[in-house]
Amino acid sequence: MPLPDPAQPPSIKHSFRRIMRIAALFSAVIAVLAMVIVSRGETELHLHMLIATGVGILLTMLLGTGLMTLMFLSNRHGHDADAHRPPHEPDQKDPT
Repeated sequence: MPLPDPAQPPSIKHSFRRIMRIAALFSAVIAVLAMVIVSRGETELHLHMLIATGVGILLTMLLGTGLMTLMFLSNRHGHDADAHRPPHEPDQKDPT
């Protein structure tokens, strides 16, 4: 099996998947931590409240990290370069 070329950067899709795997693990840990905090503070505990808290925090964290990752990777790979370039001005004749 040939080794990947170290000079060639990984594709956007590969980078996005790698970052999102880490973000999913981090989001799951945060969601479990939030469920523990809610269960300790509430005297009357409902299963539906814990499920809604965990799923809501998990999906919110994944959405936020996913969008920020897409912005970061888009900028890193030069897809945003056209947005920063001033509009093309018409050619001016040289007075000399």
